[in-house]
Amino acid sequence: MAVERPLRVIHFVTGGFSGGATQVAIALVNAHRAGDAIEPLLVLRRKRRTDPARIAELRNAGVPLEVVTGAAHIATVLSLARLCRRWKPDVLVAHGFSEHLWGRYAGLLAHVPALVHVEHNTRERYTPWRRAQTRWLAQRTARVVGCSEGVRQVLLGMGMPPERTIAIPNGIRVTPFVRIDMLPVQARVPGIVMVARFSKQKDHATLVRAVAILRERGLAPPVMFAGAGKRAHREPVEKLARELGLDDQVQFLGLHRDVPALLMRHRLCVLSTHYEGMPLALIEGMAAGCAVIGSAVPGVRETLHDGVDGRLVPEGDPAALADVIEHLLRDDAEAARLAAAARAAALTRYSRERMAADYETMLLDVAAEAGVTRSARS
Repeated sequence: MAVERPLRVIHFVTGGFSGGATQVAIALVNAHRAGDAIEPLLVLRRKRRTDPARIAELRNAGVPLEVVTGAAHIATVLSLARLCRRWKPDVLVAHGFSEHLWGRYAGLLAHVPALVHVEHNTRERYTPWRRAQTRWLAQRTARVVGCSEGVRQVLLGMGMPPERTIAIPNGIRVTPFVRIDMLPVQARVPGIVMVARFSKQKDHATLVRAVAILRERGLAPPVMFAGAGKRAHREPVEKLARELGLDDQVQFLGLHRDVPALLMRHRLCVLSTHYEGMPLALIEGMAAGCAVIGSAVPGVRETLHDGVDGRLVPEGDPAALADVIEHLLRDDAEAARLAAAARAAALTRYSRERMAADYETMLLDVAAEAGVTRSARS
């Protein structure tokens, strides 16, 4: 008797662990494992900063996982192609820049029936040559996925095929935020949390300067920076805080293991940034019932609706950011209104369950379009 076998899907992504692409890939693999339609395999490209402890943690949790070399691009392609020939996926999903290039080259070499490119940011380091490669590969790719509508628009501007370029917004795990003992925003510590790695992309400095402006106005909210990242980007922010006399207000927490609890203790969640794909840290702030503020850049603009479920401020404008923070610290009713709307939006529109369901539907569609036969003998 013929039965339907699970679709075999590889999710290929960087093994650096610092960005959102890896976390989304892990979340999708775990969601597939919980169902019976897809048999997943997570494949990480080894980087210098790949943490063996994280690899062991995933394997101990039962995540099906392989690691391919990242020593050179051609070595990555050949290593992944060998793995594909052995494991025989029906679909290969290549997440993020530049992994989506090497992943799809490997998929073509191994004759994987369907390829999917997932772009996780609105601004990447595309040279003209890599942009040309991306366009060439797009003609051989079943779907090009933006992790937000803002990313999708950027992809279309790069020349991706409109009929196969879609948006599937990223989602968060909402369970840690479903708490009956959650404090109302007006009863929380009147402070600010920014969850973001220290990198060129993020704009911690503008928030520090905004806090210095607030001190001149008689407000001294505590500020928690939660996130790791490169020392070269963290140390200038630490120096700026010292120079502005904010040592007693600004805390650098590093990698924080309980971000939900941290957010749920504080009134404001801020994401000061230069560009985003889909700001998961900001969505977690929304789910935590914070009043949220974000820089008005692509990715954030599609997530927050200014004055409805959060506030948008011009990129790199500390005075404007200080004005909005001051208003939400002094106006309990307005902070509570925005926080309630943000929480409702996060729990309904941006759950991992919704994201995983959308990906499953897409993967089954592209496999069917590629003529993948899933029947097997029982």
